[in-house]
Amino acid sequence: MKILIAGSSGAIGQPLVDLLISEGHDVYGITQSKERAKILEAKKAKPLILDVLDGEAVLNTVKNIRPDVVIDMLTRLPKEYTPESMRQYAEIDAKLRLEGGAHLHKAAETCGVSRFIAQSSAFWYAPGHGLADEKTPLAFEASPGIASGVQVYDQIEQRALRSKKMEGVALRFGFFYGPRTWFYPGEDVANQIQQQKFPIIGKGEGIWNFVHIEDAAKAVVSALKSQPGIYNIVNDQPSAMSRWLPAFAKYLKAPLPLTISEAEGLKTSGADSVYYATKLRAASNTKAKHELQFKPRPLEWLSV
Repeated sequence: MKILIAGSSGAIGQPLVDLLISEGHDVYGITQSKERAKILEAKKAKPLILDVLDGEAVLNTVKNIRPDVVIDMLTRLPKEYTPESMRQYAEIDAKLRLEGGAHLHKAAETCGVSRFIAQSSAFWYAPGHGLADEKTPLAFEASPGIASGVQVYDQIEQRALRSKKMEGVALRFGFFYGPRTWFYPGEDVANQIQQQKFPIIGKGEGIWNFVHIEDAAKAVVSALKSQPGIYNIVNDQPSAMSRWLPAFAKYLKAPLPLTISEAEGLKTSGADSVYYATKLRAASNTKAKHELQFKPRPLEWLSV
């Protein structure tokens, strides 16, 4: 199968390329960096240095390749996971996902691509009781930054799923952890925890959904032949911030995290951070397990 990946050299893109190559697929990877193009070449993929915001260039590229499947894993996120850095990157990230993704999707439709797989989010469900499934509404009325992000993901999903010319799959991932992610020893969140700069806010009752980056990549591969639709790609251990954060600190051999009030969190970190800490809802992976044969590993720091 001939597969084109946008975001091929990112945290999920690299293990995804490895898996697809190992299964004998012909893989083309879009990147904007010559250095990252070398990474793709070393993995036996065919790198394409391309600006996805250039619609004509995207169309010509897809015309030349004629892939069977296009995978949109476009993101532009900071190396530092802080309220300020996330605000700074929000606009360019949204532009890349919406405009760049739209160019990619339009080109795929024009060129007769059979399936389009898009990245979405499983941690922004509307608050409520129990596990959220794929039919649960998203958090359109959350804090400003999160509500804006929900709008972006909703547009991405609707674009993929409402196409009349090709099949669409939207994969709602939990927080990535593992190599090249924020939640990994030596990376940003881990470093903040080492320095006690990543506190529990309020009671820390917000439920976080995690997924290892390699398990997420396996789910993408399974989605090549799955039924079209939406899938939550999260592990089996959704956990409150008050549970996972001290456990991660222990795993890192770091000091226990500080606890601050919601009022202090609003003042120092903003409304989005308070929402993450207090209102996130757990998601169910039942559908992915049944239809994608998804088998996530235990969350390492809760299993020690």
